[in-house]
Amino acid sequence: MTDALGWRRKFGVIAPSTNTIVEPDFHSMAVPGVTSHFSRIHIRNQNLSDDAEFENLLVQIRAEIGFACERVLTCEPDYMVMGMSAETFWGGVEGNREFVAQIREITGLDVATGAEACERALKLYGARRIGVVTPYQPVGDANVVRFFGEIGFEVTAIEGLKCPTAVSIAHVTEDELRAAILTVNTPDVDAIVQCGTNLSMVRLADEAERWLGKPVIAINAATWWMALRENGINDKIYGAGSLLRDH
Repeated sequence: MTDALGWRRKFGVIAPSTNTIVEPDFHSMAVPGVTSHFSRIHIRNQNLSDDAEFENLLVQIRAEIGFACERVLTCEPDYMVMGMSAETFWGGVEGNREFVAQIREITGLDVATGAEACERALKLYGARRIGVVTPYQPVGDANVVRFFGEIGFEVTAIEGLKCPTAVSIAHVTEDELRAAILTVNTPDVDAIVQCGTNLSMVRLADEAERWLGKPVIAINAATWWMALRENGINDKIYGAGSLLRDH
């Protein structure tokens, strides 16, 4: 017997309780027979106003993520998807490996992370020099630069928007994101990556690829792409960028 709606795959998704973008983004990219089932990490203090407060958010995530995983396991998912990104970049390559190992140990399932999805996408496109847009404080940006540097990519420009709270990340407008994209689109950039799953950039990234003539990777689209393709789901999705349309 298979699930009536998730007859191809059921994805268990972990996201911060403050995130209002990643869940509707994943639903907007749904394909027949694949369902996503969210479990929320309780964020009690959403202040991100400086580096110390930003790191405190990760402390909260680490304390709560096991409980969130255990809750979503009760719906018997086939695969795990991380609907958050900062923790997947933290500590560089080794930090990402430890994070993935933790999720696998708790759930017994394979997992898609934003960091690994971006790595796969950039290698697919043959990019080497990248521009990056984040909602983070400088400490978050430093970990993103470290991760990409350790896997062989040069971050030639990064624009951290320094959002003051976790919820306010979702309030960043398309005009602000467009300006950020143009800021990091230096002549030597092969591709642009957007981090932060609570930034709404899937639709804008699809448009920006046409303006700029180069890959623009929205992290929610990349993570969903990785999850689908890892599970043998090769459906094309339109309006969410070239990854899901062409690869």
